[in-house]
Amino acid sequence: MHNALLQRLGLAHPIIQAPMAGSSTVAMAAAASNAGALGSLALGASNASQAREALAQLNGLTDQPFNVNFFCHQPAVLDAARDEAWLRHLRPFVEEFGGNIAAPLKEIYQSFVVDTDMQQLMLEQPPAVVSFHFGLPAPAVIQALKQAGVFLMGSATNLDEARQVEAAGLDAIVAQGFEAGGHRGIFDERIDEEIGTFALVRLLARHCRLPVIAAGGIMDGQGIAAALQLGAQAVQMGTAFLLTRESNANAAYRDLLKSPRAAHTRVTAAISGRRARGIVNRFISEIDTAEAPPIPAYPAAYDAGKQLHALASAKGDHGFGAHWAGQGAALLRDGHTTAELIDLLVQEWQAAR
Repeated sequence: MHNALLQRLGLAHPIIQAPMAGSSTVAMAAAASNAGALGSLALGASNASQAREALAQLNGLTDQPFNVNFFCHQPAVLDAARDEAWLRHLRPFVEEFGGNIAAPLKEIYQSFVVDTDMQQLMLEQPPAVVSFHFGLPAPAVIQALKQAGVFLMGSATNLDEARQVEAAGLDAIVAQGFEAGGHRGIFDERIDEEIGTFALVRLLARHCRLPVIAAGGIMDGQGIAAALQLGAQAVQMGTAFLLTRESNANAAYRDLLKSPRAAHTRVTAAISGRRARGIVNRFISEIDTAEAPPIPAYPAAYDAGKQLHALASAKGDHGFGAHWAGQGAALLRDGHTTAELIDLLVQEWQAAR
């Protein structure tokens, strides 16, 4: 298959291994890139020092192009009264495990839009691809990265966001459908049109001039073939890689992904402060209720969520984790390396063509 996106990046296959903070790894990204796909390094929750180390490791494992992904949310506006009300809401669960959540809640990582150290690192060591989630950095940052020769991608969940990505001068649009696992890439937290992947791909392919990358619910070669038929030039797959040997998903997460519960996912903001899709667990079913008070800003809410998860896990209850997964999670295959899975996906896709 030949298209502008693959030719520009020198990829053998129209597959991007999605950046998944906490689950994807340097080893996964290297294996994906070495297999002819585009591996991705998730640095949204990292600082510049951690990022520098990860880049050094990745460059030592592959000489192929890879993608580095950042969060471009607006920095958190902390509200002490709102945060205290949320902690009161969590108190019964905290007391169940005999611990405490440290207050006040903190903004546990910086947005790329204000992280000048990370911006400078990307200019000092420009990767082949940089992608943005939750929005876009300042025009000057985009221009500097383009001048450094970086291929830029931005996620979009609707046509308006896609047009913003296009107007900003980026090179490709990641069309994130509502089926996708993990955090929704919505720019404005108050607006989520909840458009499915295939409808979104067709909208963007029709109305935008940039290459479109389909993301959300694609788990096999048949899904890849369908997305490309609808106008995508590549697909981005995350959930599909969660059970690979290079995945950082822990044993409890893997057991959940292999269980019948993987067929039941829901979008919630309660875990982190921003809408994200995960397997329904105690956090989603018992904390994200109609009676719950307003959720703290992202990622301060994540500070509380991670502390509660740590308390519960120490007592053997894994029902409060961020078990992100897409709507196709019940289609997961287990027992493969990243390279083996990509080979299987390519075989399926070619057969489906």
